[in-house]
Amino acid sequence: MRARAAAERAVCPACGTRSSRVHSRYVRRLADSAVAGRPVLIELQVRRFRCGQRSCRQATFAEQVDGLTVRHGRRSTGLQKVLEHVAVMLAGRPGSRLSQALAAGVSRSTLLRLIRRLPEPETPTPRVLGVDDFALRKGHNYGTVLIDIQTHQPIDLLPDRTTSTVARWLAEHPGVEVICRDRSTAYAEAGRLGAPDAIHVADRWHIWSNLAEAVEKTVVQHRALLREPHDPATARVATEMVNANLEPSPPIGPRTTGRLSDRVREQHTAVHALLDQGVGLRAIARRLGLARNTVRRFAGAAGPDELLVGRWTGRTSILDPYKPYLHQRWAEGCTVARRLFEEVRERGYTGGESVVKKYVAKLRERFPHDPPHKAPSVRDVTGWLTRHPDRLTDDQAQQLKDILARCPALDRTAHHVRAFAELMNDRQGKHLDQWIARVQADDLPALHTFVSGLGQDLDAVVAGLSLRYSSGAVEGHNNKIKMLKRQMFGRANFDLLRKRVLLAARGRS
Repeated sequence: MRARAAAERAVCPACGTRSSRVHSRYVRRLADSAVAGRPVLIELQVRRFRCGQRSCRQATFAEQVDGLTVRHGRRSTGLQKVLEHVAVMLAGRPGSRLSQALAAGVSRSTLLRLIRRLPEPETPTPRVLGVDDFALRKGHNYGTVLIDIQTHQPIDLLPDRTTSTVARWLAEHPGVEVICRDRSTAYAEAGRLGAPDAIHVADRWHIWSNLAEAVEKTVVQHRALLREPHDPATARVATEMVNANLEPSPPIGPRTTGRLSDRVREQHTAVHALLDQGVGLRAIARRLGLARNTVRRFAGAAGPDELLVGRWTGRTSILDPYKPYLHQRWAEGCTVARRLFEEVRERGYTGGESVVKKYVAKLRERFPHDPPHKAPSVRDVTGWLTRHPDRLTDDQAQQLKDILARCPALDRTAHHVRAFAELMNDRQGKHLDQWIARVQADDLPALHTFVSGLGQDLDAVVAGLSLRYSSGAVEGHNNKIKMLKRQMFGRANFDLLRKRVLLAARGRS
């Protein structure tokens, strides 16, 4: 597109004087947003004006078109804003790929430079501040994210999670009245140093997470009781299987029909016919295409019926001594042939796996077996104990009820967990001392450890169970920060990550 500026006058950027004296003209080339999927290049003829103010340090200046050009810009204002939005949203390689699809391709480094050039976002001081850590490099480097609990928007990112850094930020931003945090001693000390008048609120999400860890330790101590007890009907089923005859009945007489029977009768007749003619066994084998031993066996049989009677009828199997064990394991619910083969091999079985597989196939056909329920894992039971009862399926609720009936310790643990959940949901932190006393009177070591931890930060825990503030939204921001950091592919420093997070939070994307 070719265009030219048509304004009669222009304003000097140095002194603000309007001038109409044209010094010269030249053509600027500006990339603009694509039209119908095709890139757009604007060839814009602009003028240089003479500044009429004698004291101005700028003798000439180039005119700018509002909404289209900026000084030294190679892209239009509209395209520049689009790329800034792409940089904030995607950055790095994802943003570069999207710009290619928009027919305005730029490199990932250009997008990162656009983020750096954006003005620093304002960081207002919130009244209710959420503090939590996030991983810059998991297991090695961690930073701190500060959240406005009332708006759920990030306020700032700090490069580490030390007490001095957080305390310095709080001192530089007075006005924080409530600090929502986890039970980290570093953040607790930073709050006391940087905002001594602020109320500390232990985050309910972290408190419940600590309680779930204590419950999991209790479940681990009683994991032997998670499996259902032995079913007394197993022995009766095994007895029925022993008395059952799974082997097919042997034939009473020789075969009289079938392809095998017809072939044997034809070959027997042919062999004896050649024998009557005086032909030797070697010659008969060549004529009929049979092995000499086969011809010898046909010659020794007076009639074909002798060859059609099974010689292995009534022979015992190498698996017979282990069949009672297989029946017992089948009744107990073990129906995997490979596992049964390994078990009988440990008990002295020297045969092959195919023999066991064939016998298991007969068991499966004669005694179809519904596999028993798999014993719930420690994580399953922990989740059932710490989840709202209405969110359990009927099967899960029944399994939990059976486990609590078998294990009194887990039953008492479930009672304490439900009582704590009521305290937390109803904001009854004033009754926490009574709950702690009941737990200490019970013989549950893992919960005793949890209670001792609550006592080290009791005021913040009581506030967390009483006030409506909670920093649970911080966990969602941690995932967003992880995603934004991954999109930069290691080419951005912490300051760039911080600016991008804050710009995205303030609607620049």
